Amino acid sequence: MFTGLVDDVGTISDVADTPAGREFRIRCRYRDLQDGESIAVNGACLTVREHGTVDDEHGWFTVAAVFTTLGRTTMGGWEAGNRVNLERAMRLGDRLGGHLVLGHVDEVGVVARTSMLGDAWIVDVALPAELRPLMVSHGSVTVDGVSLTVNALLDDGVQLSIIEYTMRHTTLGELAVGSRVHIEADVLAKHVERLLAPHLARLDTGVTA
Repeated sequence: MFTGLVDDVGTISDVADTPAGREFRIRCRYRDLQDGESIAVNGACLTVREHGTVDDEHGWFTVAAVFTTLGRTTMGGWEAGNRVNLERAMRLGDRLGGHLVLGHVDEVGVVARTSMLGDAWIVDVALPAELRPLMVSHGSVTVDGVSLTVNALLDDGVQLSIIEYTMRHTTLGELAVGSRVHIEADVLAKHVERLLAPHLARLDTGVTA
């Protein structure tokens, strides 16, 4: 479980294709990781396979993405030198400053438009049709592992308002039109949709009982 509050931006130092998918070695500021712990990499929950230290301020770790993960994320295109948002799993008792994030990427969105409005950077993200009903104006959404508020609903997706602090402390400041981003909808919205689905199906078919 995560909160969507990125606490480090790592750099991919090595990428290797494996029989099961791809493996990434990531340089970071964490020097006390444990093998087997969960870490969100651009919002995707992955397992630390190996870890070590580089110097007094930096460490490294490796994670692997299987083919099913590659198929629903942007990881198939990651290369050495790419920067990624990192967040370690929350502890019970931690402050929940963002929102509850599972680290399960639902879909990949595409940046459609960007503009400045005062001191905020407005980013419009086009979403697959099946994900749009899970978005709520002023509700929560996770974009590349960052907890954000939906500024407005659009016909083709959502509008986000990104403050300067977030731009400086995450990779979101690097987004441009055409950028592909990981999207995780609010888990509460997904559960509500699942619970209501059979009732809505009966209404669609005219069955009321």
